[in-house]
Amino acid sequence: MKIDRRSFLTYATALALGGAAGSMLTPAPWKLMDDTAIWTQNWPWTPVPEDGEVTYKESVCTLCPGGCGITVRLVNDRPVKIKGSEDYPTNKGSLCPMGISGLQYLYGPSRVTSPLKREGKRGEGKWKKISWDEALAAVTKELGALRNSGRPQSVACITGSDQGTIPNLISRFMTAYGSPNYIRAATAQDAIEQAIYLAQGKQGTPVFDIENADFVLSFGSGILDGWGSPGRMFNLYGSRKQSKKIIQIEPRLSDTAAKATKWIGINPGTEGALALGLACVIIKESLYDKNFVENYAFGFNDWTDDTGTTHAGFATMVRNFAPKKVAQITGIDKAEIILLARAFARASKPIAINGRGQGDVPGSIDESLAVQSLNALVGNINKPGGISAIPDSNFAKWPEVNIDEIASKGMQQPRIDGAGSEQFPNTRYLLNRLPEIINSTKNDSPVQALLVTDANPMYTLPDTAATKKAFDRIPFIVSFSSYMDETASNADYILPNHTCLERMQDVPATVGISRQVIGLAKPVVKPLYDTHHVGDTFIQLANSLGGFIADAFPWKDYEKFLQATLKDQWRNLKKKGVIEIDHTLPEPLAFTFNTVSTKFEFYPTARNRGNQKGNSMLPSFTPVPIEGDVQGFKLVLTPYDSIRLAGGYMANAPFMTKTVDDTVLKKQIGLLEINPLTAKELGLKEGAMALLTTPKGEATVLVHLYDGIKPGLLAMPRGLGHAAYSEYLADKGVNVNTLIGSIEDPGSGLDMAWGIRAKLIRI
Repeated sequence: MKIDRRSFLTYATALALGGAAGSMLTPAPWKLMDDTAIWTQNWPWTPVPEDGEVTYKESVCTLCPGGCGITVRLVNDRPVKIKGSEDYPTNKGSLCPMGISGLQYLYGPSRVTSPLKREGKRGEGKWKKISWDEALAAVTKELGALRNSGRPQSVACITGSDQGTIPNLISRFMTAYGSPNYIRAATAQDAIEQAIYLAQGKQGTPVFDIENADFVLSFGSGILDGWGSPGRMFNLYGSRKQSKKIIQIEPRLSDTAAKATKWIGINPGTEGALALGLACVIIKESLYDKNFVENYAFGFNDWTDDTGTTHAGFATMVRNFAPKKVAQITGIDKAEIILLARAFARASKPIAINGRGQGDVPGSIDESLAVQSLNALVGNINKPGGISAIPDSNFAKWPEVNIDEIASKGMQQPRIDGAGSEQFPNTRYLLNRLPEIINSTKNDSPVQALLVTDANPMYTLPDTAATKKAFDRIPFIVSFSSYMDETASNADYILPNHTCLERMQDVPATVGISRQVIGLAKPVVKPLYDTHHVGDTFIQLANSLGGFIADAFPWKDYEKFLQATLKDQWRNLKKKGVIEIDHTLPEPLAFTFNTVSTKFEFYPTARNRGNQKGNSMLPSFTPVPIEGDVQGFKLVLTPYDSIRLAGGYMANAPFMTKTVDDTVLKKQIGLLEINPLTAKELGLKEGAMALLTTPKGEATVLVHLYDGIKPGLLAMPRGLGHAAYSEYLADKGVNVNTLIGSIEDPGSGLDMAWGIRAKLIRI
């Protein structure tokens, strides 16, 4: 399995794109090629199997939410290669660099190989190996004491997903225990999901039928940079017909923008204004779908409510966003705005999508509402080539949870993060608010025990210093991570999960797929170390706590639980490896909406818009305030995503880091992109070392002059600057989250930050 530089380049690009698009991962040759030394490095932990019997096993990748099918090649039952499954409906043979590198997550040196107990201070790296019995007993003792003291609500659990049986099993545990504080990390899907709920009255996973669209208007979505299901997006680009146009709107020339039909540079944070400006042109020139607007929509025209009050409709409101005004806001030429609106409206199946980069930051609700209004204007709702919402998965049948008095009182307490409150009634999780809430509490932390699985908030949350300060105030932290990530390294106990190649679980493809796809990840190798399936661990904890909690988990282990809850679906899933459920409805059933008006609502009438005094409002554009004063911080730092860098809870595999250009990372120092004109004003040249400062922190960087970024902006990738894991990943570049903060959307509470003010001086 040791491969040279040439072999790796061929291997990675061909497999990542399923052979469909060659080296489309980048608009230019991979600049790291000239660093021959790094390619000759052999990792001592990479297994080199002897020749033997070759077999293949099918599974599903769980390293990201994409849910791509994988084929694993084994020699003498040892996995040696991963590629995309040709017939899997999500990716059809394509696979991203992370999926290809899956074996390095299995064999890598950052694995936690047994239960660990912290010794010394948090973060010192001093651990004691303990048995599973000891680990379970310690966690049970702490959770039992909090519950017996009448404080079950002081226990919180952070997960990376709420889709599938494992997150639901953990949520069930929290309910039986008595805590409402099951918290999932937020993504752009949360804002889009809430926008769909406000306009359509439907709850479910947003889906985008990009395959059948002929005009894709992307407001910063990194289609080739990890947005949605990467394998699916590679196929889209690799096999798209010439008639499909993809317009990428973002302030920086990303790999997605470079491969799009056209890139339109925009001032960051003004995407919502552009969407409303396009709507203004479409309405003014009568290019909208009159059948949909007149028969299936409400709030397009001015209307009068039951009290006799007249409200301005959507068509009236967007007059405030005439092309001339929007041009001043967005930095896009007035004529281009008009031409773009016409092209979008005149396409047969146009679709507008949003969610910056890989979609890990929610963004504002108003931006998502504005983008959804474009899809409504062209009538491309719940139709092939359009946007819709898949109902929450109901393929698993759950027996009711009976709870005792302690759990009942705990579940009646308000959530710590404020989600679902009167202020944020439509938001389910608000992890971004948790650090500030903990830090602002004068007495004991409202979180006395924290359980973390499939998440790494101490790396992924903005304002790393504030997050660490908050977590330091939590008396008891348990990580279930397979790896020594930042959160695990600051925990009190680690009860390690199997890796994705060692465990079984159902895998719903949750991001953007136009039909419901549920795959089955199957273990392709026996666990290498003394780890346990996280589902088994929670079942054991429930049994140890006893009483009603144990009664809620009558299953022997997770596999028995999976079989019992899936019932008839289990046989289909085990036999085929995947289940597909089509939710497509024919017209006019497709245009039935669960709103008060029973129509698509340009003006959401009865859905509380948060702290806006309970009043529903039209989508609008209000500039997102960013931290820092203009005089002290004259530049603006914006994070960006790359398919070669994992910016979520899973860190880069060494293979992935090898593919990073030397314009992104040179030795251990990260590079900062800056427009040559801005660099000249600051007296900076290519490769200069500089000090980057924001209101949240500072970092030493190297300067990279880049014409593909607007003047006055700075850009830095997510996915670098880890402080944990192993020597192959730690201390390389800067974690951009140490330099940026969270900005709370007033209507949803979600994080809508897109950047932060900054200054840059040569050192």
